[in-house]
Amino acid sequence: MIHLHFTAADLTRVRFAASPLTETVTSLRALAAGGRGPHLHRPWIDRFAERAGQLRERDLDLLRALVRPEGYVPDFLVPPPGRRSSTFSDALGQVADADPETVARELAHLAAHRVAQQGPGREARRALLQALVGRPDAGIGPVTEALEAYHRVAIAPDWPRIDALLHDDIAYRLDALADGGVDRMMSNLHPSVTFAGQTLTIVKYYEGHADCAGRGLLLVPCAFAWPDVLVRTAQPESPSVSYSPRGLGRLWEEHPEQAGSALAGVLGQTRAALLAQLDLPMSTSQAATQMALSAPTLSVHLQALRAAGLLSSRRAGRQVLYSRSELGDRLLSGAGRQPDA
Repeated sequence: MIHLHFTAADLTRVRFAASPLTETVTSLRALAAGGRGPHLHRPWIDRFAERAGQLRERDLDLLRALVRPEGYVPDFLVPPPGRRSSTFSDALGQVADADPETVARELAHLAAHRVAQQGPGREARRALLQALVGRPDAGIGPVTEALEAYHRVAIAPDWPRIDALLHDDIAYRLDALADGGVDRMMSNLHPSVTFAGQTLTIVKYYEGHADCAGRGLLLVPCAFAWPDVLVRTAQPESPSVSYSPRGLGRLWEEHPEQAGSALAGVLGQTRAALLAQLDLPMSTSQAATQMALSAPTLSVHLQALRAAGLLSSRRAGRQVLYSRSELGDRLLSGAGRQPDA
């Protein structure tokens, strides 16, 4: 068990953030686990297998040496985001700027963990890790290059939908905070997480205690953390907890092709396809990326669907998020049913 102890000051400094780098790093674990039978992320794993040829094998070997199927993840690979939304390039810059002494210490700690490395290439991965332990300052460059290449192939194509799910979870948690305070917000983060007596307890395979000591707490919804919870307590940053967001089962749902459908005949193909995509709240830019259209073009379609009552909208910071309304759900559901003969 890990016990994070709060002061009154810490409770005023609880914040949320989404991290594309954390998703990138933790997705490597999903790949490792995916070969062992049914898996929640199976649709993504299968799609990645089709794109994996775009990556150099040595990049994957290097990343698999650093991110094992279970156990310790070096903290320098998952730096805390400075804002609620951050870009992958910003986070990668934090990795590039990591203190070599800290990197050396964390890599040595990783090398000391005798977690079995299964599958072909395990000896090569062990050798790569040992080389990094000896010269971490020379290894940061290859690590960031490998992360960038892997992110481009593995995560970037699906990032708009992942990002929408993460921010939908954050909105839900903030609503819970407004309705019932920190207790309600923390009450259903994850089955292995409990909050009582100003202590957050996370079920783990080892016993540990950490004082937040006025640093607060960073909560990071992370799709690929499933089914685990990741905890980071390294100073001087705030402790962080990465947990699975609500509605994770929706993430890889297939959206039926709307081209040629009765609904497309009424709304037009683009608007019918857009309506199908917006089961998760998305901004104009997210939806535009998902639909491969320009933001101004997409905005026209969003406004038309909203005016017809098929979408609802709400503001989140500087963005406006759009999602299907109840009427839009009924219309899409009805369009999918075959008429009686």
